[in-house]
Amino acid sequence: MDLETLLEHLSIGEDKDIEFKSGDGGLPNTLWETVSAFSNTDGGYIVLGVSESKGGLVTSGVRNPDTLLKNFWNNHNNSQKLSTPICSNSDVQVLKIEAHNLVSIKVPRATRIQRPVYINNNPMTGTFKRNFEGDYRCIPEEVRQMLRDANDEPQDIQILQGFNLSDLDPETLKSFRQRFSSREPDHPWLALDDQNLLIQLGGWRRDRNTNKEGLTIAGLLMFGRERSILDALPHYQLDYQERLSKDPEIRWTYRLTLDGKWEPNLFNFYYRVYSRLVNDISVPFQLDRDAVRRGETHVHEALREALVNTLIHADHLSTRPLVVTKYTSGFLFANPGRLRISIQQLYDGGISDPRNPNLQKMFQMLGLGEKAGSGFGKILRAWNEQEWFRPLVSEKLDLEMTSVTLPMVSLIPENVEKELRDIVGDNYCELKALDRIILVLTHQFGDICNADIQVYTQEHPRDIGECLKRHVKHGWLERSGRGRGTYYALPNQGQPDLLSLLPSEHYEPSSEHYEPGSEHYERLRQIAAPIRDKGRTSKELVQQVILELCSEHYLQLRTLAELLGREPDSIRNHYVNQMLSRGLLELKHPEQINHPQQAYRTVLAQNKEFNKVSDASPSPQTP
Repeated sequence: MDLETLLEHLSIGEDKDIEFKSGDGGLPNTLWETVSAFSNTDGGYIVLGVSESKGGLVTSGVRNPDTLLKNFWNNHNNSQKLSTPICSNSDVQVLKIEAHNLVSIKVPRATRIQRPVYINNNPMTGTFKRNFEGDYRCIPEEVRQMLRDANDEPQDIQILQGFNLSDLDPETLKSFRQRFSSREPDHPWLALDDQNLLIQLGGWRRDRNTNKEGLTIAGLLMFGRERSILDALPHYQLDYQERLSKDPEIRWTYRLTLDGKWEPNLFNFYYRVYSRLVNDISVPFQLDRDAVRRGETHVHEALREALVNTLIHADHLSTRPLVVTKYTSGFLFANPGRLRISIQQLYDGGISDPRNPNLQKMFQMLGLGEKAGSGFGKILRAWNEQEWFRPLVSEKLDLEMTSVTLPMVSLIPENVEKELRDIVGDNYCELKALDRIILVLTHQFGDICNADIQVYTQEHPRDIGECLKRHVKHGWLERSGRGRGTYYALPNQGQPDLLSLLPSEHYEPSSEHYEPGSEHYERLRQIAAPIRDKGRTSKELVQQVILELCSEHYLQLRTLAELLGREPDSIRNHYVNQMLSRGLLELKHPEQINHPQQAYRTVLAQNKEFNKVSDASPSPQTP
């Protein structure tokens, strides 16, 4: 971190990717929690020699940086303190501001093999992650998910004790053979019985060390019966939705999920879903080299790749669902589990690190999926040919999920250009290429961040940041959050339905009549001021303020986040969910927890705990 960047962060305060600590008395006790949190999330900086005061951050300096650095490296390289040495010599430097020495520590993002990075020799209690301005201890399921990804042994090769061929659906196996035979009619595996065919496919395995054998996770996922799959994987969930109605009260026009009406293994899910994904895609009249009419386009091929990739790269042992959504304007594929390669490597192609290689092999026998890391390249090619928005891949680190958005929208349609001209006014013709890219992306995707824009331009992230600041200054964009948690949207723009799959991923625009500048909105801002204007506050005070904000009307999560100056995920994970479970808040749509217009209101009259919190906490009106 250079001096200029550090000074800028000092004026802003802590955020998702930087943490200031005193260091005056040596290494702070919480430093290693932050090292763990940054490593397991997306990296960040720790700056020692900065103290907090009522007026904000104050540069206090480090008295003896050499001694502090020696202490840091001794602990950093001690496996009893930190599980994996994550920093290199070039990541740590001493910066001088006026007469003060500051120590800057860059903590890189850990690779999947390094994660989880934990402290005190205990992964279950010593693993942390970063969420907006703070570090939080990972729950056991999050740690187990990291450990699964760190293991070199494929996830789907595990032998399931107590399962056998009776747990598989015979009709699925029969259909697989028929499709395999139509593609490879002379393949020698077709002459094998079911068990030996499964052995070749990786669906049945013998452990050479223990001599135990049996059905694998891959075999059960591909061919299993619903009850058997759920016995082995209690959180298994496949969900396909079509959201083709403009009526906001209609959540979906078609849905396929686990309902007891079909065997929901991955084979059946793929063929049922793929046919619906492509059933209204126009096929131009084209002849192949043999003068036979082609039955599909590169768009068909891209959707096939996207669907197969979602199934074979998912962490099926996760508690999160796998969801595929079709919209009038595109598609969204979301699967549990983070990428096992970087997003840049994914876009560049040529590298593959499948989470479930045996599932991948099974689909390849049917002519589906790529092994050489070229599958995503086919998606990019198809979308480029149609001059649609480039597909967007994003990771939701706190949810351990990955999503791929495929918008079927031209880069700058006439109606979009007209809306942008209305926003920018006479300056529209003077906009540079980067300006237009940013405005078009915010129109298409709703809330976007600097990292999202980098996918569509070769401009330096710093230049993108400066351009975003200018747009905010001119009133063309609205900003929310801080640091890597900063997002931008067009003024008063609703979130497009293309990205509204998960309430934790994207948030619907507020339908409440609390326009900024209105008397009621300003009153809510005054109530929230003690939280919004401070970097760190007690959890009890934040809860009390949320209860007071929601005491009169239902408020959506995004509205609460804007009022409190916090990330929506942070408010949801650390406050709203807990307050719902304690009965402090009630849902506007209790019958549909993930309702796009979900909102929260304080339970006042019957709730004794609220009165207890209110009596014990200081008034939020007190400065």
